[in-house]
Amino acid sequence: MLEQTLSNPAPESSRDLIFAINPVSGETIEPGYPESTSAEVDHAVRLATDAYENGALPAPQRAEMLRQMATAIESLGDEVIHVARSETGLPEGRLVGERQRTVNQLRMFAKVVDEGAWLDARIETALPDRVPIPRPDLRSMLVPIGPVAVFGASNFPFAFSTAGGDTASALASGCPVVYKAHPAHPGTNECVSQAIRQAISQSGGHPGTFTHLHGRHLVGEQLVQHPLIHSVAFTGSLRGGRALSQLANLRAIPIPVFAEMGSINPVFLLPHALEKRSDALATEFAVALSMGVGQFCTNPGLVVGIAGPRLDGWKESVSQAVSKVLPQAMLTPEIAKAYQSAGECLRLTTTTVFAASVQHCLATPGVFSVKASEFISNPMLQEEVFGPTCLVVECRDQAELVAVANALQGQLTATLHAETADLELESILSPILVRRVGRLIRNGFPTGVEVGEAMQHGGPYPASTDARFTSVGTRAILRFARPVCFQGVSASLLPQELQDENPLGIVRRVNGSATDQPI
Repeated sequence: MLEQTLSNPAPESSRDLIFAINPVSGETIEPGYPESTSAEVDHAVRLATDAYENGALPAPQRAEMLRQMATAIESLGDEVIHVARSETGLPEGRLVGERQRTVNQLRMFAKVVDEGAWLDARIETALPDRVPIPRPDLRSMLVPIGPVAVFGASNFPFAFSTAGGDTASALASGCPVVYKAHPAHPGTNECVSQAIRQAISQSGGHPGTFTHLHGRHLVGEQLVQHPLIHSVAFTGSLRGGRALSQLANLRAIPIPVFAEMGSINPVFLLPHALEKRSDALATEFAVALSMGVGQFCTNPGLVVGIAGPRLDGWKESVSQAVSKVLPQAMLTPEIAKAYQSAGECLRLTTTTVFAASVQHCLATPGVFSVKASEFISNPMLQEEVFGPTCLVVECRDQAELVAVANALQGQLTATLHAETADLELESILSPILVRRVGRLIRNGFPTGVEVGEAMQHGGPYPASTDARFTSVGTRAILRFARPVCFQGVSASLLPQELQDENPLGIVRRVNGSATDQPI
């Protein structure tokens, strides 16, 4: 077994330090965390490889490890909330709720591991007397693919970061994780990483089951290019996700990058819905747009409707609602600058309904509008604005509204606000949008992603790099596994999940029928 620490690490005084910046006060937060060296990246990956090859825990112990992680994170108490609040500027209530979501995810995946159905275990017993060709004994199941590089997100310091959904689902599958902390909240990462390591130790897990690194782009590049990393999970910008995918494809042995990237999450306001509940839709939309300062991947950044007095009235109501939203701190100075720049670009190419403002890290919402023909002809208008800004696309008629739907790139979500009288138009739009999104919503808003069995958080490119998978919910575990068939293998060499006795009591498909009984 490899040693857990480097024998001759570079002295901290000789390395660049990563400091979080309080987005509200602008103050640099001590202490600084040394950026990981290339030797430390290599050591972390090799330690994870040793865990994968020599230290894998059986499913029951792995499930217990996930539960212990949840308990350890809860035991951090108010301290980790205080650290996260100072690094992100997010309100205490939001952070407490996000931490609860994180520990709930860990326990959810522990249950998935215990039940074992996700393994898709299949057994076809031998038929030696079958004519004209005997059938051999065939048994298959999903197995972990190997060490996973997980990149933390800027906008979720708990739920999409150190112990977030990517880490939880990878560990649940049996894959060790090498985690690269986001530079925006290194202190939060340190607190949560300590809790994870404590839980691994208490459960008898290999120390390489989870390792973490601090760094910027270079550390991320080294991690993705390391030949012993088998897959990558990323939540962030289109630019970042594309860069990692390109690096992964240039390797001698390419690996999958499961990146959740850009989405403008279009909201369609159908005529009768706009006529019946325009004011309510405006109020609800303004709340969804400004929630979390618009720093959600599901932020509703596009609204599509038919031009006329009703849409004009809706825009006016939205403008009045967002004008009452007080300036709120964005996560980092860089994000605030990018938001300001995007707003300036929109002012040059569209009509300003309500101008966004940015002072230091404090931002307010913006609302812009454009004719449908201009939107269709200008792909730049489909680029995500990370912040509380929306673009209203004004269509001449229903035919142009359908044309806008057909022109959309891949999205995480699309929303239809409709009444019964809109059914004909809704029936035309729905199949068009299903081909372009991972989640179709009716009479709701996309912000807020339920973590459960049925959720799909992903979508056709550029929403994500692989629309077949989700980064939220129990099916997220499938990203980190591959099927293996055992043909005529001795019973003593079979995994427990495929043994005749079914010692784990999981549901399997045996000769075409689902059962949890022994053979």
